[in-house]
Amino acid sequence: MSKIEVNEIDVQSGTTITVGSACKSVAVPGNVVKTNAVQASDAGNIISQSGTTITIGASGDTVSLASGASQSGFGRSGSVDWQTGSLKTSTFTAADGEGYFVNASGAITMNLPAGTAGAIVAVSDYARNFATHNLSVTPNGSQKIGGIAANATLNVNGQAATFVYVDDTKGWVNVQNAEDTEIGAAFISATGGSVAECGNCKIHTFTSPGTFCVSQISPTPANNAVAYLVIAGGGGGGGGNPPDASSGAGAGGFREGRNNPITPYTASPLVTCGHTVSVQGYPITVGAGGSGGPSGAPGNEGSKGSDSVFSSFTSGGGGAGHGQNNGNTTPGQGGSGAGASGGSPRSGMAGNVPPVSPSQGNPGGASGPGGIGAAGGGGGAGGAGSASGGDSGPGGNGATTSISGSPVTRAGGGGGAGAPPRGTGAGTAGPGGGGAANACGTANTGGGGGGGTGVTGGAGGSGIVIIRYKFQ
Repeated sequence: MSKIEVNEIDVQSGTTITVGSACKSVAVPGNVVKTNAVQASDAGNIISQSGTTITIGASGDTVSLASGASQSGFGRSGSVDWQTGSLKTSTFTAADGEGYFVNASGAITMNLPAGTAGAIVAVSDYARNFATHNLSVTPNGSQKIGGIAANATLNVNGQAATFVYVDDTKGWVNVQNAEDTEIGAAFISATGGSVAECGNCKIHTFTSPGTFCVSQISPTPANNAVAYLVIAGGGGGGGGNPPDASSGAGAGGFREGRNNPITPYTASPLVTCGHTVSVQGYPITVGAGGSGGPSGAPGNEGSKGSDSVFSSFTSGGGGAGHGQNNGNTTPGQGGSGAGASGGSPRSGMAGNVPPVSPSQGNPGGASGPGGIGAAGGGGGAGGAGSASGGDSGPGGNGATTSISGSPVTRAGGGGGAGAPPRGTGAGTAGPGGGGAANACGTANTGGGGGGGTGVTGGAGGSGIVIIRYKFQ
């Protein structure tokens, strides 16, 4: 057998060099190939080496692991494929090797997959509201989280966590736990009252005393302005014997502030500028409605509503209604004034007491002329109480705002009372929670109570405080 030995065999055409030919195999003894670079057909390096550094791929390349293939030796902590195309808004089951952004609007659960050594799952608070809407992390079956067979809870705004399955003893271990502290994207963070969301705004509603506690503000001053609604308790309607004509009480004072575009919504005509907050607690006072005047004697007046307070904003309680022939004493003045009692002609009581701008309320209506016994209606935030003629006067209109997320009318005046032969009819309630004759104002509207004819006057409705701000 002949043997030909040469140092090199090749075919060259231009710059192309071909080793071997079709249907031939080119063998490398020992199955070892040594080279500083492996190139693709476009001349880009797939693998290249410089000294002890080995680079896989080049700038702009995507390096993928085939489906079903596994890897080891690279360390997987933090190495997940983030699912950016679909935010999680409800309970879901995670998959090994994936990360999820959660946009929660209520309580939500992430179910972990069956864990094997090296499995990894990550999650992040997209909406920055885990403190309000907690994320529960649930292990698969009897597996553990941090050595405990129980759920884990993420409850810090902006929180992100990475879980790696170690072994059956510890199960899933949180290897990376962080809170998003991006300064440029910060907004107000606060607690207190009943909290709801409307778009990118949070709404805190207080129907009883509490504290609006601001724990974080934004480095952008405009983001620290809050909208507010402060309504005091409505006054109690006057009482007396039949057919005494007792006046309707005034609504609680109505004060509103708003800044656009930070807290956009349709406000009342009484709106003024919003209020800039700082990190501190703001005590909230919610005024109670005044009690109605007792029956059984002429001239019995109700009691004035109590003030409501947020920061430097105080709304005055509604003026108290009066009984027949009562001289319309000072308690009839308030955020909105009480109507005049029957028995003799007289003017209604003053609203916007103490005075603020814009006005927090309106005066009550006058009593009937010529000694007719019908009484005037109490004033409301949106209009004065009506004067009586032969009939008792209705309460004044309240004011409408959408600060709570939908339009609501509040702070209507109470209707005046009267009965034959001193007056006919019964005054109607002012729209916005006012009480008709012999009826109470609606709770948490600041509505004035209606005057009573032979019965106790209607109690005033309690007040409310609402605070709205942008949180994302």
